[in-house]
Amino acid sequence: MKITSISRKLLTRVLSFYFILTVSVTGIQIIVEYWNTKNHINSELLTLEKTISGSLTRAVWELNTQQAIDISEGLIAIPMIKGITITDEANNIITQLGEIISPDKLKLDSDNILNGEAKGISSLTEGLFGHSFPLIFEFSGRTTSVGRVTLLSSNAVIFSRIEVGIYFLIGNAIVKTAFLVFLFTLAFNKLLTTPLQELTDQISQVDLDDPEASKLHSMNYKKNELNVLEDAYNNLIDELIDFKDKLASSQLETNAAKEQLDEQNIQLEQEVARKTSSLSSTMLKMEVQQKELRQQKQTLQDENIRRSRTEKNLTATNKDLKSSILALNKAKERLLESEKMASLGMLGAEISHEINTPIGISITSTSYLLDLLVRLKQDFNQHKLSKKGIASFIENAHQSTELLISNLNRASDLITSFKHVAVDQTSNKTRLIIVSKYLNEIIQSLHPKLKKTNHCIKINCDESIEISSHPGAIAQIIINLIINSIIHGFENIDQGEITIDIRLHQQTLHLDYKDNGRGLTKEGLERLFEQFYTTKSDQGGTGLGTHIIQQLVIDSLNGSIAVKNEDDGGLSYHIEFPDMRYQ
Repeated sequence: MKITSISRKLLTRVLSFYFILTVSVTGIQIIVEYWNTKNHINSELLTLEKTISGSLTRAVWELNTQQAIDISEGLIAIPMIKGITITDEANNIITQLGEIISPDKLKLDSDNILNGEAKGISSLTEGLFGHSFPLIFEFSGRTTSVGRVTLLSSNAVIFSRIEVGIYFLIGNAIVKTAFLVFLFTLAFNKLLTTPLQELTDQISQVDLDDPEASKLHSMNYKKNELNVLEDAYNNLIDELIDFKDKLASSQLETNAAKEQLDEQNIQLEQEVARKTSSLSSTMLKMEVQQKELRQQKQTLQDENIRRSRTEKNLTATNKDLKSSILALNKAKERLLESEKMASLGMLGAEISHEINTPIGISITSTSYLLDLLVRLKQDFNQHKLSKKGIASFIENAHQSTELLISNLNRASDLITSFKHVAVDQTSNKTRLIIVSKYLNEIIQSLHPKLKKTNHCIKINCDESIEISSHPGAIAQIIINLIINSIIHGFENIDQGEITIDIRLHQQTLHLDYKDNGRGLTKEGLERLFEQFYTTKSDQGGTGLGTHIIQQLVIDSLNGSIAVKNEDDGGLSYHIEFPDMRYQ
């Protein structure tokens, strides 16, 4: 069996760690020296920029190409400059000397951008780096970029500057490593290898017949682990001597015990025979009990099968129930969405009908104006045109044009209001809205519905209030509240009044809506926001209007809503929701 030296293994690990550490530290020092030198060269390039930018700028500005070439040749003579490129404002090359970097291998260093124009550039594959800066010409207080200069240096310049330092670092690391190898080898050999060898030689001469003579003799070392090992070995020899004495006395006791054991074996055989007879009768009883247990096990298995079948039936029923609930929820969502869009569709129909009137008047005015033009043309062709006829034409044309513009503006206002409300109701996006202006647009979109009644709407809102929220949700809430008031609150009432008060307090909008209608019964007030609760189911009511209002306030606007009957009649809502810019 091959023996592995502990001291050699320990020495190898220590020296390996030191070698790796030395190589790592030396490599880091070389890298740091490389980057310091590269930064110094970059600083020299920046200094060189300040020196030559003025003369190069004037040469390029004055189209003095020869002067730019002379300056480039002077710069390329500097050892650290390996390449120079000068271009004009159209990026056309004026002169290019020495090394260049391929555009596809060019890397812009955004950390070295100076004044938003100058850029550090490098190419890892070509071993080049440098500095690119614009040529800025100042004239009459104005600055103009007339071109760009790129100065390149290379890694060879860096290595030529740090070559001696690298040799010194490597030589220093080699000398230190060689010295430590020698020192560690000498120390390990003297303190560990030699003492262990002497200790091994003494232990290999142990004599089990005379353990006392096999004790280790003191090796006169300073107190260390080897002395502890020597003491432990000598204590082991002392214990071995005591064990031999005890073993001899135990041998005598064992012989006496063996004789007693033979006598007890005879008695045990007799007892076993007696116990075997008793065990046979016990086994018969156990067989009877085992048969009963098998019957009970079969009964339990039948019960378990029955329960498994019941569980499968319950699982299938539960699965069907979940599917039914999902289908019900989807149908509910479709119904809610249909109800949300119902008011928009109704407004669309009302707006379409309302727009027909101004458009019809506009068509009539246009036809009349066309007739006037035809008659004017006929009079002109027949040379019957008179001053009175022209004046009459101008007056009638002016009246027709004013009527046309008035009705077209009216149609445009209706379409704009409806478009804003419709777009917001079909979008869940938030935006900044001026509350009073947006409420007026909503009321304008409801004008076709309101003009059929004698009801009026009053809005009390500071024109400077603006918030960021879901305008579609706000429009849906206001429209549903007004329609509910017209259909339910003002039933059998000719002149109803709706008041909307708006105020902004601590980034929270407070909206108080009130009508002077019939109000609600106690049951109706308690079930107002309940889904599908309606008092007009026979007239096509779905009972989802107020439920949608509550959902929009809580879910879309992150607000709250409360409702109550007023003492003087009518119903009032108090709605609060935050400005989403401050959430």
